[in-house]
Amino acid sequence: MKIWEVVAALFYLFAVVYLGYLGWKRTRNASDYMLAGRKAHPAVMALSYGSTFISTSAIVGFGGAAGMFGMSLLWLTFCNVFVGIFIAFVFLGGRTRRLGHALDAHTFPELLGRRYNSRSIQIFAGLVIFLFMPVYTAAVLIGGSEFIVTHFGVPYEPALVTFAVLTAAYVMVGGLKGVMYTDALQAGIMLAGMTVLLVATYSLVGGVVSGHEALTAMKAQVFAGHSAIGHQGWTSMPLFGWGDNRYNLWWIVVTTLVLGVGIGVLAQPQLIVRFMTVKSDRELNRAVWVGGVFILMMTGVAFTVGALSNVYFFKHEVVRGRLIGTTEKADVIAKQERFETRTLPCRLLHIDTTGNGSADTHLVAAGLGKAEALLPRAEIATLADGRVEVRPKSSSFLRAVVASGPGTWMFNADSIIPIYITRALPRWFGVLFLLTLLAAAMSTLSSQIHTMGTGIGHDVFKQLAGPQARSIPVTRAGMMLGILLALAIGYYARGGYVIARATAIFFGLCAAAFLPAFVGGLYSKRVTAGAAKASILTGALVTTFWLVFIKDSEAQALGICNALFGVKSLLANTPNWPVVDPLIVALPLSTLVLAAVTLMGCAEEPAGTLRR
Repeated sequence: MKIWEVVAALFYLFAVVYLGYLGWKRTRNASDYMLAGRKAHPAVMALSYGSTFISTSAIVGFGGAAGMFGMSLLWLTFCNVFVGIFIAFVFLGGRTRRLGHALDAHTFPELLGRRYNSRSIQIFAGLVIFLFMPVYTAAVLIGGSEFIVTHFGVPYEPALVTFAVLTAAYVMVGGLKGVMYTDALQAGIMLAGMTVLLVATYSLVGGVVSGHEALTAMKAQVFAGHSAIGHQGWTSMPLFGWGDNRYNLWWIVVTTLVLGVGIGVLAQPQLIVRFMTVKSDRELNRAVWVGGVFILMMTGVAFTVGALSNVYFFKHEVVRGRLIGTTEKADVIAKQERFETRTLPCRLLHIDTTGNGSADTHLVAAGLGKAEALLPRAEIATLADGRVEVRPKSSSFLRAVVASGPGTWMFNADSIIPIYITRALPRWFGVLFLLTLLAAAMSTLSSQIHTMGTGIGHDVFKQLAGPQARSIPVTRAGMMLGILLALAIGYYARGGYVIARATAIFFGLCAAAFLPAFVGGLYSKRVTAGAAKASILTGALVTTFWLVFIKDSEAQALGICNALFGVKSLLANTPNWPVVDPLIVALPLSTLVLAAVTLMGCAEEPAGTLRR
């Protein structure tokens, strides 16, 4: 790293630490620590909501998914703005704020528990959040770490640990005030970085019209493995249908990536609590346009740039440097699951583009054997000074070759955006984008860590130990345990567009378990504690069952289905079902259960009581 890069990073970290310190100085009670005193400025709240929602998961993970699957992911941008901002703020935000203030609720589980006069609901919701949020937290950690690995050549494991330690330090001290102060700063950095990225990308691909026309014309360059499951080009929706594996991609994109996150945002505990930080509905109304513009810029830019990166790599990229070595036969992993690994044999080039004597760029020279027709053939020339000039002529997915271990390699969709930034844009922008990703990761991680801690400390421990128990030490211990779980997941789960998958898992679980009870509690006095409990339990259990026994990738990773039944998934040989997201089944069932139990005429719980 150059000295100015170190100075820029240190200045950013100093600003974050200082804002965390301000949060600590102004934190005097539990309301300050968990709800920022309920007096947040609407712009600060909107930016905090947006920067908490948008993280490296969206920029790196879903941007990489757009690099693989194309602009069909822009439907998620529509859902993010229309559902995640307009519906959330207009139809849920005001009622959440008023109910939270009336019940003196400090967390989302406490809001549910007090609305339904049920301590068991609060405890169960706190446990679900604490146990499952590390999956989402790991996705955010992986996203930031991938960029540091690519841009600075830092090993993956130290990058992962550094991210986690930095974020945990300031959120544990400053509480939600410190989190929201830093969120606002980080949102500003993210807006600046993404604006420059969009302009630079269109400049690199020849302009808006030319760039999109070139992307459409690249249909023949789609990786054969993706074409087999319905990829029809980066500017087209995947092939729609049912009953054949060639429709799998449509169900992956629509049910998991678009609906899983697009609907799941309405039941995100770390976002819902933001509504309770403002003092009136007027502040919420003022925050809508700020949040809408922010989300549009963040996701719209990330998904557009991810798709257009294919044009850059295929038509414009030229790699110049010293050829450090060649792997004559490398079996590069294209898909890796617990019981299934698919590799493509190819010749790999290892090039030093920075002049420091070590290879920093790894390219497919050509496929070998049956993979010859599947992989790009690079154009290679030797320059007068002994260096090589390589035109990879590759799509984004096949360009994203990274080391997965000593002497082993994989195509990693989560590396598409980091590699694109490092190769296509000037070094100074790489530093700006590093700060953008740091801001995106830390703004989300801080809220995740805060939510995990309050889930176990305030919503579980305090409810079991009694109102006089000191929950903040347990909350901070919960934060540490949560981040350690996320680190473990991040260490073992790298590769296979895991960032987007992990994000969708948590978002979908929250929607299936909490959304019906949450919306029902806001809009109807008839919904009882019994109905809420049945709905929450149904959503959580159906989602868990689907992930463990039906959803192919997740069932393989867990291995429980194979251990019990000797198959990787109960529906492994059935077309389409193994890629359908649990949300599609679990959310309708939990909604039906809520309605059915309510209509059975169960008596309303007495107001002002808590029931175990």
